[in-house]
Amino acid sequence: QVQLVESGGGLVQAGGSLRLSCAASGHTFDIYLMAWFRQVPGTEREFVAGINWTGGRGYYADSVNGRFTISRDNAKNTLYLQMNSLKPEDTAVYYCAAQLFGTGKYGRWGQGTQVTVSS
Repeated sequence: QVQLVESGGGLVQAGGSLRLSCAASGHTFDIYLMAWFRQVPGTEREFVAGINWTGGRGYYADSVNGRFTISRDNAKNTLYLQMNSLKPEDTAVYYCAAQLFGTGKYGRWGQGTQVTVSS
């Protein structure tokens, strides 16, 4: 099993920055991909950014491309999301997720962390 715990959310003014962290534990060698998603109450969860757990560059939703950066530290088993130039529409609960080898889907999720951007 893989467990994920997010941290780093909070309240920030528009134009500001936050960095989210996601600590992975358990059978981390089973992780193939990791990603950040976000969800506003009453709407579907949406993909924000993803990255191959063992190498390669991140890929992003159009809405955050150029403002957010996904990265990982395999030695610490931690995923990050650096969010710059934040906008009020970035307000959401942010979740990290892991896709394990052979599953074809993001099946492991953290509990979520709230990000609120004030105008």
